[in-house]
Amino acid sequence: MKTYYLTVYSKKGENLLDENFEAKDDQEAKDVGTKKLEEQDYQELTHRCVSPDGRLVLFRR
Repeated sequence: MKTYYLTVYSKKGENLLDENFEAKDDQEAKDVGTKKLEEQDYQELTHRCVSPDGRLVLFRR
């Protein structure tokens, strides 16, 4: 399992969410990250999910 990092920002630039979670690969991390965003109604805000080696798995600006 790898550790991925999910971050969400408000339109004013405030950090609303900063958490990590484990997933076996990038696709699973994308699915988990998307689900977390939907649960908290953050899918329309600026967000990113980053793999342990720094690659973007999810991104919205």
